[in-house]
Amino acid sequence: MRIERLPLNALRAFAEAAREESFKLAASRLGVTPGAVSRQVKQLEDRLGILLFERHANGVCLNDAGRLLADDIDAGLERIAAGVRAAGERSRSAATLTLSAPPSFTQLWLLPRLAEFESMEGHVEISLDASQALTMPTWQGDGARLAIRYGRGPWPGVRSQHLFGDELFPVCAPSLLSYGPRLSEPADLVNHTLLEVAWCSRQSEAFPGWREWLDAAGVRDIATPIQRRYSLFGLALDQTIAGRGVMLASHPIVADRLASGVLVRPFGADYVLESPFTYELILPITGGAPPTAQRFIDWLIEEARQFCRDQQ
Repeated sequence: MRIERLPLNALRAFAEAAREESFKLAASRLGVTPGAVSRQVKQLEDRLGILLFERHANGVCLNDAGRLLADDIDAGLERIAAGVRAAGERSRSAATLTLSAPPSFTQLWLLPRLAEFESMEGHVEISLDASQALTMPTWQGDGARLAIRYGRGPWPGVRSQHLFGDELFPVCAPSLLSYGPRLSEPADLVNHTLLEVAWCSRQSEAFPGWREWLDAAGVRDIATPIQRRYSLFGLALDQTIAGRGVMLASHPIVADRLASGVLVRPFGADYVLESPFTYELILPITGGAPPTAQRFIDWLIEEARQFCRDQQ
């Protein structure tokens, strides 16, 4: 068997289903039906001659073979991404754009929207670096190296363009409201596992956590609930979607999941904690942007404005 002859759509469907351990969530991310994901995964299993998932009445989960293949595919995608970046840097005939952005923001906010810009600018080569490190932005001929950062200014040595602020509030899976302990007011959180992100800004300022939110909500006299901390929003989000706790969420990170109904806000629009950090587009402090880079900047700023309008 030659791996290059495997159907790419089936590999893509499997990769998404493996990441979510759900055909339904994978279908939502791919814009197809759960049945289509199931058929593509079955096609891949038939081609390989092995089962990759255990099927149960209430869903699916990866087996050992599936987990190994998922790890190999992720490693392959990393190599492909590195190859694309290298090809983009070698190219002199097409416009190039390198964008560095925080991993969870890249995956959960930027990527679902980036296809629109790519459809308008088919000739541009976009390289994404999902990183927290601040790479100095530059204009490079007809290309550019830019960054999106989450934190508090000032940003020395660069120019920053404000995208939007952030607010924090609890989210959970709908199933937790139906089958878990009561969750109708903040004091009820004492009976739930609380998930939060342990993260520090470049100035070593800690990201606000449950303690700050509970204080702001006026809940100061309850026992400390069980808490689990994660280094990335995406990790906490996966656990929240699986119904394993209530997450203190960053609004841009969970906005699309709230819109789709995968997550809900147990207390509605009440009890919001404003974050001291903002999302900023980081640009070179001098010089003018190449045409393609300027169109990307204009597009991104308009996407940020539209996002803010949609959340009002």
